[in-house]
Amino acid sequence: MSMSSRSESRKRWIPLPARPRCVGLTAPLLAAVGVSLVAPFLPQKAGAADHGNALPNIVIIYADDLGYGDLSCYHSKCAYKTPRLDQMAAEGIRFTDAHSPSTICSPSRYGLFSGQQIYRSTGGGGGAFEGPGGPSYLKPGTLTLGDMLREKGYRTGVFGKWHVGLTWLDKEGKRLGGGFENSLLIDYAKSTPLIDGPNARGFDESFITPNCPGTDPLYVYIENGMVPVPASQRHHRDDLPNPGGKWRWDNDEGWMAPGYEFVKADLLFYDKTRQFITGHRKHHPGQPFFAVFSTQIAHAPVLPAPEFNGTTDAGPRGDFVRELDTLVGRVLDLVKELGIDEETLILFNADNGAETVHVDWMRRDHDHDPSGGWRGMKRDAWEGGHRVPFIARWPGRIPRGQVSGQMTNTTDIFATLASVVGYQLPDHVATDSFDLLPAMLGTQEDSKPIRPHLLTQSFRGEFQIRQGSWKYLDHPGSGGNNYDQAPLKRYALPESAPGAPGQLFDLAKDPGETTNLYFTEAAKRTELQALLEQLKSSGRSAPRNRMPIGIEHIPKLGKP
Repeated sequence: MSMSSRSESRKRWIPLPARPRCVGLTAPLLAAVGVSLVAPFLPQKAGAADHGNALPNIVIIYADDLGYGDLSCYHSKCAYKTPRLDQMAAEGIRFTDAHSPSTICSPSRYGLFSGQQIYRSTGGGGGAFEGPGGPSYLKPGTLTLGDMLREKGYRTGVFGKWHVGLTWLDKEGKRLGGGFENSLLIDYAKSTPLIDGPNARGFDESFITPNCPGTDPLYVYIENGMVPVPASQRHHRDDLPNPGGKWRWDNDEGWMAPGYEFVKADLLFYDKTRQFITGHRKHHPGQPFFAVFSTQIAHAPVLPAPEFNGTTDAGPRGDFVRELDTLVGRVLDLVKELGIDEETLILFNADNGAETVHVDWMRRDHDHDPSGGWRGMKRDAWEGGHRVPFIARWPGRIPRGQVSGQMTNTTDIFATLASVVGYQLPDHVATDSFDLLPAMLGTQEDSKPIRPHLLTQSFRGEFQIRQGSWKYLDHPGSGGNNYDQAPLKRYALPESAPGAPGQLFDLAKDPGETTNLYFTEAAKRTELQALLEQLKSSGRSAPRNRMPIGIEHIPKLGKP
């Protein structure tokens, strides 16, 4: 990653009476010369709005393997309702062109916490960790969301699935690699407190699982860098229920801590999140908090908590998503009960699209498409692999009822929160993060894109790039799943440009990515290829000299 010096000319805030605009240069040219695309934004005239300067509480609810079509506010043909997430969207803003950085979980989670594509950490792609896999993708010296918000006075916590890699040592002090059997080689005294766990990456409190809570042993809980109960017991999948005779799929056998909870995992993660928030409000009422509630829903295995079984007509996975929806509602209710609703920004997002067999089973069994009509699914570079729900709610500041077509990436959460709290990001951090706050506040219309381009990476680390409605995939095929065999063969499309080493689509005319324009639109393809190489080699896709808006410049909304 390159460390860039600041430009001598810095974008200044200039008072404008109307909406933000970029002065003098077009957005693509500004991006090309490395000038901030964050538009100037100043408060209204004195007396026009009540401006409070207290920093908001912030909660991120991060879902797992949740497709664009898995929420009823996104998908009119959804086989069930998600009333609390629909409420959250109606009371804030819903983004319809939002993307995960990667099409699998570990690289996307790195993107959430760092504001960067996994390429910035590994020089390529990144797999999903299992067993005592590591070290962390969040390398020493990486500024994380937790670090940034702690610098602004926040108390920070993360609860649930972590899955960005951890360093585990054996009795000789040597770092272990992944692999289920290696779990028995961990020397917990030497390994803890974890040198690259959440508490060493910007979080004051944490209660996490190292990997996917129900899929990838090792199955242990880690609390504030320590492992209260080591993995010493062999887990057998037959000890768990198998809803519908098949939905336990992908529950790997391996080593677990006695008492480890599979079926009620997300209830536990919510309870830890609730304890953090309520305890913070009791003991630190004058300090803002930042909490990440990292669920495992709807990752395999699909094991809804007992109270949610049969709550939808869409089978176990429908019930699982209903559990997620209910837990989101409990977070919304909690901040209201504590009297902090107006001062709490809540974000909902997902790490990638829906799992392959889940898409297949839900389409065939319940006429429900988790991908919401988009081509592809988890691991794929097509839209269904990375186009995901993204909702923001902040009753005191974000106007309700908004739907935005701004192109966004999970990495943008970093610069957006920095803008909220008034943190000026150095050029060498969060290098793939754009400030979405103007869109959330309703001051920047879709006709003025915040992002001139967007990067994503598929299962094998291959790149895709968007520019407006144009999308270039720097590889043939899905970038992830094998469509030559069941069960995905039924969803394979004929190749429209045989022999092409890449793919080019115009999503405005071809949202289903059916017609590859690699040869017929050679000029656009060459342009995007050159832009992709420039964004990779430069060490950044975000603008330089990003200037935050700051809480003092965000108008308070009047009571409805």
